[in-house]
Amino acid sequence: MTDAVRRRVRDPQARRRDIVAAAAELIVEVGVDAVTHRMIAARAGVPLGATTQYFATLDELRGEALQSLAADVDARIDGIRTALAERGATPAVLAELLVQGLADARAVDADRAVVTAAVYDPELRSLARRGSERLADALAERYGRSRAVAAAVFIDGILWHACISDDPLTTELIESALAGILGAPTTTSD
Repeated sequence: MTDAVRRRVRDPQARRRDIVAAAAELIVEVGVDAVTHRMIAARAGVPLGATTQYFATLDELRGEALQSLAADVDARIDGIRTALAERGATPAVLAELLVQGLADARAVDADRAVVTAAVYDPELRSLARRGSERLADALAERYGRSRAVAAAVFIDGILWHACISDDPLTTELIESALAGILGAPTTTSD
């Protein structure tokens, strides 16, 4: 028995986390509807029955995995909000941060997986909207609510563009578009 297996046997919470992490990885790779108990158990390195031991249904397990992916999105938004607070919420800074984020293919795929799942499951829609709403909140004080929401919608579009295009958008294009959407600040604070 390997150390990882011994740890999971003795630590039910670690095993549960491993199962959720495996489900989240698979959702990103194959989509929420394609994920099965068997796939998750194999990825997590646990017996098939462990998935039903810790989760009453596959939907419950998928939901927890989507929550985990959404928490990852929240962490990235927290980083963007912190950087905007420290460096100034300008179109240039925001464009730079977005291009850096788009370079993380796994993060883009995770965001896409959450939004795609929400398209087909109305109960997940608030989860999928959370990142955009938090980003709009970060921009609203400086640019006003309407322009902040418009910028967040544009950023959502950038994420989808990254999923379907072979040619990434340039920092300059993103900055220019954001400058047009956001306009001049309504407040002078950075």
